[in-house]
Amino acid sequence: MAVLSRLFTNRPTRQLLPCLTLPPQPKRCFTEAASHPSNKTQVYISSSRDPFLNLSVEHHLMQNSHPDSTILILYKNSPCIVFGRNQNPWMEVNLPRLAQIRDSPSAIGWTAGPVQLIRRRSGGGTVFHDEGNVNFSVTCPPAAFDRDKHANMVVRALASLGRPNTRVNTRHDIVMDVPDDPIGTYKISGSAYKLTRLRSLHHGTCLLRSPNLTSISGMLRSPAEGFIKTRGVDSVRSPVRNVDVDSDAFKEAVVEEFGRMYGKIHVQEIINEDALNIPNVRKGYDELRSRNWILGQTPRFVFSTTPYEDDPRERPVLPFEVSKKKKPPSAVYLCDRVKGEETPPIPTYPKTKKNI
Repeated sequence: MAVLSRLFTNRPTRQLLPCLTLPPQPKRCFTEAASHPSNKTQVYISSSRDPFLNLSVEHHLMQNSHPDSTILILYKNSPCIVFGRNQNPWMEVNLPRLAQIRDSPSAIGWTAGPVQLIRRRSGGGTVFHDEGNVNFSVTCPPAAFDRDKHANMVVRALASLGRPNTRVNTRHDIVMDVPDDPIGTYKISGSAYKLTRLRSLHHGTCLLRSPNLTSISGMLRSPAEGFIKTRGVDSVRSPVRNVDVDSDAFKEAVVEEFGRMYGKIHVQEIINEDALNIPNVRKGYDELRSRNWILGQTPRFVFSTTPYEDDPRERPVLPFEVSKKKKPPSAVYLCDRVKGEETPPIPTYPKTKKNI
């Protein structure tokens, strides 16, 4: 099939992708090919596991590709928690747990290395990535955008791999129906979107064979949740499950479905860390890693240890002792910006009344 001529040459369907073992191809800047008007259909597969780099390449291609082109990107990330553009990390993430993983992983039986904390540029909820999860991203003209179109592309790819019991639900997530199971339906893929005047981006996850599945829930339940009222977007929790297919076979199947939808693929490239030599990718990479972006872009929120008029919820027991000599503050208002440019240490939710 001409669509796969460079990525999957001379191999039977469903075997390991030869593209993953070829040396990188940084001979020319992929930006030139991405922006050329004749390259209507493009595929990029990243060999990097750096989530900051992969998200920065994705953003760069959205900004610099030709407005009439349609682009597929596939990548895997090292362990990280990625939360939405308008979300609150104190609300969405168990930050003390991430600190444990960083400082004393053996004490909690964690062996997969540090878990990065990342705010992406698109909306949506909070998700966990590791190397048992493949991320797909499609950038297309706004006129061609549909929230279910490319999720259904992934469903067809999974069906071709012997997983016909997957579908797109009303929330535009991909779910798997499991017969004779007490839960019955599990989420295997969540999506997020970024829409501009010239381009539309849909990116999503697909849980294939994550070895950390049982740890996800504990990392995505914040002990500060009961104390915070936020203007940001809250995540919707769902039971999750691995779909149990090989990641290389999954990538191949997705590229095949993409080719069936859009015809001949004009650009097929492998991306690696050399992409950081592109100034716009480097700029985006540094921004994603900055304290100002990770924390400072949090929508304004209130941290309150006691109920008040706008938030009458009963509060959980505080996880620290409060001095009886001083009345604890009833609310803490956090500023909209966090000063500093360096990647921050994993933060914990505030305990004193001050701006951070």
